[in-house]
Amino acid sequence: MASIEEKFEEAQIKLKTLTERPGNDELLRIYGLFKQATEGDNETKKPGMFDVKGQFKWQSWKDNEGKSVQDACQGYVDLVNELLGKYKHS
Repeated sequence: MASIEEKFEEAQIKLKTLTERPGNDELLRIYGLFKQATEGDNETKKPGMFDVKGQFKWQSWKDNEGKSVQDACQGYVDLVNELLGKYKHS
């Protein structure tokens, strides 16, 4: 049986097969889970008020604060599988 880290790596590859772009909220969720899984809790400074995109990404990562690497990896895998069922992919 594959480890969660192996499933996480596979999910990253599968995500790239999407031919239809997920919504911004879904992309932010993917980003936040990926950052939590790969870097841990968000300890970075919040972007300035004129960096709206950066603020959304920062908050998405911050929303996953306290999740273990395994939980963040599993959340990422689950979300990618959900997106593969929802959007067209090759």
